[in-house]
Amino acid sequence: MKKFALLSFLFIAIVIASSELRFCRADASPDAVLDTDGKKLRVSNKYYILPAFEGSGGGGLAIGNIRKEYDRCGINVVQERYEQSDGDPTTFLPINPKKGVVRVSTDLNIEFDATTRCRKSTVWKLGTFDRYLRQYFVTIGGTKGNPGRETTENWFKIEKYGKGNYKLVYCPRVCKYCKVMCKDIGIFENNGIRGLVLSDTPFPVIFKKVYE
Repeated sequence: MKKFALLSFLFIAIVIASSELRFCRADASPDAVLDTDGKKLRVSNKYYILPAFEGSGGGGLAIGNIRKEYDRCGINVVQERYEQSDGDPTTFLPINPKKGVVRVSTDLNIEFDATTRCRKSTVWKLGTFDRYLRQYFVTIGGTKGNPGRETTENWFKIEKYGKGNYKLVYCPRVCKYCKVMCKDIGIFENNGIRGLVLSDTPFPVIFKKVYE
């Protein structure tokens, strides 16, 4: 009888422990995004978004124009032509910025720390379909915060992509009942200018902290 009671107690203890472990795993935060120094990306810092691999066609990401190079009134997010160029500094604002750390699989706003002649917002957003070039381009002119139906185009995610590398994704979850496209962010080239677009082929990136 004592043996049966002991076995029953052990069984119940194992079930409870397993349930608690599953709960903890489900409630755990996603992994932090790491920069090229192996440090966590933080909301208060600025970073360059660089190609993960050399020889990928250019440098870091910056403001530009997919139809006209060297246009500071541009609306597109483009890759700098030369590998030596880091592009424009960037900041990240997660849907819950109070945590202070940027994590994978989390909705966030991306903003260039740069100015344009047109005084346009430098927050990233998904542009409308370009009928001429047949692409959905990533542009600037978005707004920060206010997650919901009216702002779905302003939210992106960072996901792991291979060892130590990442990819940018458009798949906002800020509106539970909204139908949105879910696609990787890749590169589309037009007359030698490489712009960010929705794509089946992701553009692998890394994040380099800006030291001021």
